[in-house]
Amino acid sequence: MKLIFATHNPNKVNEIQALLPEHIQILSLNDLDYNKEIVEYGETIEANAKIKAETISEFYDLPCFADDTGLEVDALGGKPGVKSARYAGEEKSDEANKKKLLENLEGVENRSARFKTVIVYISGKDVKEFVGICEGEITTEPSGNGGFGYDPIFKPKGYSQTFAEMPASEKNKISHRGLAFQKLIEFLKA
Repeated sequence: MKLIFATHNPNKVNEIQALLPEHIQILSLNDLDYNKEIVEYGETIEANAKIKAETISEFYDLPCFADDTGLEVDALGGKPGVKSARYAGEEKSDEANKKKLLENLEGVENRSARFKTVIVYISGKDVKEFVGICEGEITTEPSGNGGFGYDPIFKPKGYSQTFAEMPASEKNKISHRGLAFQKLIEFLKA
């Protein structure tokens, strides 16, 4: 079975492919040589996931899914949220985003936050949505070399390590994306 994952991000593709049974093959936008920019104009994480999935499903005759993820920090009123990837500016720099977030939380005691992933799956007229949430907190400084994005400064609830310090197999079991994809995988198996 072939599925299109509407992303150019190889980190996401590798993370998800590791969770899937062997008979399900993920094709990324890179695999399809799809290079047009998908403008994410949605006001919510859900809306942006749907925009990406709908855009790609119009071009290809295969089941397609897209995800969008945001980091919601309580002390910042849920920001960066839908703007997580571009929090520090349009150039989408992980380092700049982490730096800005840590600066905005300097001296703040309540560092509770959550990662939220929404996956929208489209096959023909069938549209499904899957949500994964991982509660945790923002650390005061980066720690760990694994993962990507905000992983070095996000410590999931009940754990002493950041996502970036965990082995990928452990992170995938508890992460927002892992939880959302488990729901997608259960749906695909049914």
